[in-house]
Amino acid sequence: QVDRYLYQLRLSDDVLLDVMARFQAEMVKGLGRDTNPTATVKMLPSFVRSLPDGSEKGDFLAVDLGGSQFRAHQVKVFDDGKQSSQLESKFYPTPKEVTQGSGAELFDYVADCLSDFMETKNLKHKKLPLGFTFSFPCKQTKLEEGVLLAWTKHFRVRGVQDTDVVSSLRRALQKHKASLDIDVDVLALVNDTVGTMMTCGYDDQRCEVGLIIGTGTNACYMEEMRHIDLVEGDEGRMCINTEWGAFGDDGALDDLRTEFDRELDLGSLNPGKQLFEKMISSLYLGELVRLILLKMTKEGLLFNGKVSTALLTKGKIEMKHVSAMEKYKEGLSNTKEILMELNLFPSEEDCLAVQHVCTIVSFRSANLCAAALAAILTRLRENKKLLRMRTTVGIDGGLYKTHPQYAKRLHKVVRRLVPTCDVRFLLSESGSGRGAAMVTAVARRVAAQRRRIDATLAPFLLPLGTLGQVRDKMRAELEYGLKRETQASATVKMLPTYVCGTPDGTEKGKFLALDLGGTNFRVLLVKIKSGRRRSVQMYNKIFAIPLEIMQGTGEELFDHIVQCIADFLEYMGIKGARLPLGFTFSFPCRQASIDKGTLVGWTKGFKATDCEGEDVVDMLREAIRRRNEFDLDIVAVVNDTVGTMMTCGYEDPNCEIGLIAGTGSNVCYMEDMKNIEVVEGNEGEMCINTEWGAFGDNGCIDHIRTKYDREVDEGSLNPGKQRYEKMTSGMYLGEIVRQILIDLTKQGLLFRGHISESLRKRGIFETKFLSQIESDRLALLQVRRILQQLGLDSTCDDSIIVKEVCGVVSRRAAQLCGAGLAAIVEKKRQNRGVERLQITVGVDGTLYKLHPHFSRVLRETVKELAPQCDVTFMLSEDGSGKGAALITAVAKRLHNVGQK
Repeated sequence: QVDRYLYQLRLSDDVLLDVMARFQAEMVKGLGRDTNPTATVKMLPSFVRSLPDGSEKGDFLAVDLGGSQFRAHQVKVFDDGKQSSQLESKFYPTPKEVTQGSGAELFDYVADCLSDFMETKNLKHKKLPLGFTFSFPCKQTKLEEGVLLAWTKHFRVRGVQDTDVVSSLRRALQKHKASLDIDVDVLALVNDTVGTMMTCGYDDQRCEVGLIIGTGTNACYMEEMRHIDLVEGDEGRMCINTEWGAFGDDGALDDLRTEFDRELDLGSLNPGKQLFEKMISSLYLGELVRLILLKMTKEGLLFNGKVSTALLTKGKIEMKHVSAMEKYKEGLSNTKEILMELNLFPSEEDCLAVQHVCTIVSFRSANLCAAALAAILTRLRENKKLLRMRTTVGIDGGLYKTHPQYAKRLHKVVRRLVPTCDVRFLLSESGSGRGAAMVTAVARRVAAQRRRIDATLAPFLLPLGTLGQVRDKMRAELEYGLKRETQASATVKMLPTYVCGTPDGTEKGKFLALDLGGTNFRVLLVKIKSGRRRSVQMYNKIFAIPLEIMQGTGEELFDHIVQCIADFLEYMGIKGARLPLGFTFSFPCRQASIDKGTLVGWTKGFKATDCEGEDVVDMLREAIRRRNEFDLDIVAVVNDTVGTMMTCGYEDPNCEIGLIAGTGSNVCYMEDMKNIEVVEGNEGEMCINTEWGAFGDNGCIDHIRTKYDREVDEGSLNPGKQRYEKMTSGMYLGEIVRQILIDLTKQGLLFRGHISESLRKRGIFETKFLSQIESDRLALLQVRRILQQLGLDSTCDDSIIVKEVCGVVSRRAAQLCGAGLAAIVEKKRQNRGVERLQITVGVDGTLYKLHPHFSRVLRETVKELAPQCDVTFMLSEDGSGKGAALITAVAKRLHNVGQK
């Protein structure tokens, strides 16, 4: 008969899994901008973005308003490597005239109590940061601001709802400042649930869920920012205060609510509100037991049908009675004693039945709490894209702490509902006091760290005026390189290429192209068709260049190249044909004609001896002769930048500039012959290979070079050379990032101050990682995975900082590149003598093509610094291969025209 009453309170695992799914759906609703207004589970952002990392220290105050007593705390956090803290507290009553009075009275009372506490602790003359634990639903717009949505528990204070409670507290404290001589800085408004998570997070860095099960109930957890529609930005995480007590207020749990739940709700201070809380929190469980016992007694199932005053009196059976009656080890003696105190005279069967009622009621509470917690844990695991997750739940609250069976039941059910989560339950010590202090300590640490990070990255933020100076200096250096008397000492060498025309569409034939410019070497066969069926067909093979050959002798390097050509000719079955060949040689060369190129100096990690100052075409011809297997007609030595311009020029006749933004950085453009003093003749145009990577080698941009640029330069193969390239090209950006990360780690701002072995390795941070890390589509979790692949064990906060560092370094690179390009397009406009210039830039290079933001920032910078030029950017397809063949074809065509 007793079981008949309690049948509805028993919940199977299937029902709990269903509750879990319902709660998950409510969470999603609460997080969505459009669905939040009608959601019962409000999912309130707390603006707590970081968990403790163990480096917090100092003296903090905390006040805690929300329970049956008001509490003031002093918390000392020690930076002693042991993560220890000391808490001293004082408790003050919260009389009914304060909890049911006006807002001014409430906050004056809080200020009075705090003043008394500071006097007893001799803190009156210190300015201390304060965390305010306010355990009611608040809508926060920042960490130190929160508008009260509704009072809960036994509070009904007038004039506070829909106002900012921190402002009210500050006003009350301000009144006391002069008269009572206290100076307090309210830094954080904290919900007690968030405080619980933060307290446990100080002891266990895996803690990312907070749970309260006491007079009230609530949970919070760290949610991915990208899922929180109510807050701007999608980097990192933020603690969400679920306010789950209101789950079911829309009828979502009506099928599980019993007649006793309904009766309890109707008799409460807030009928129809906080329905989930009324099913699980200790404030209501005693009353639920009373209502069940009353009905059973009325039906003659208990106490011989005698209804005592205690059973008729609301609130007479409290949670402490329920807990005591469930102490099974003491048999039925406890139960009998409590019932006698309530003027009930039970038989042994009565005691058994009452104990059974208490068990079923508290078990249902633990079950429902476990189902909602399991939903949160599942969401965390799915956010992290893990098959299995280890995490810690910080818990506080009288029901969990004092009930003899509750904790064990909760743990058991949670583990059954989410077998893929290994959960540690950690009991919080004073979450509302120490936790508020921890939130305040973390906020202060984060603010101090922010200032230091900003100071570190400030030199990379270049205002428009500075970029304008870079443009003007580049323009001056271009002029020095073109003039006969200054060319020898110019850093931007402005090398004539003897390419005097762009494709006109009549080019045709078979051509070979060689492409040497990095760690790989390519040989290509290019078939060009003219006329209506104009097309370019390419066949190529890639060969590696081992490090020992890159840094061996010149003879070994060119023998290796010829070996690769022989393999390709054999592979294509064209060993006997003497084809015209274009040689893309992507290093600075001084050309005396289109087929003569003297190497000025190696870049990009090449160091082969006996090459600098030599003609690379001659060296190639010598190597072909040494092999004595085939002969080739070497028509042109080509720079990859020129090849890029020619490839795009084949598609768009307006293309007169080539830009490479990849491993290296360079630009070429068509210059008027009359301006090129180092070459005879004034008619027509010639392509100039600027070799702008060396811009700044004379110190003209030293004012924008940072200490990290200097470190990268000093550690490179060619210190003092190619300074502009080292600030703008893919080969060096990762290394700049690595140097900054090392500095931030030394300052204790990253990776817990630990410089890992991998971070010490030069070159570990490849530029492709910058592109991946800065991708907008990439969640921080994936950023952490990339960092883990690099042997860097990062927290979520670390990942945000790394992403920011990558962003400022690549943005500066794109802006500097844009400033240089603005100088070139402005020069072209003035050469033509037009008010407005329309021009196309052919672009190649992995940085431009693959980096998520580089191309956009580059285009924006050119537009701002050269406003009279309409610049179209055209992606080049294989400038070094197809481009070399096209230059060869154009050279052949012009040669034939010349002969005619």
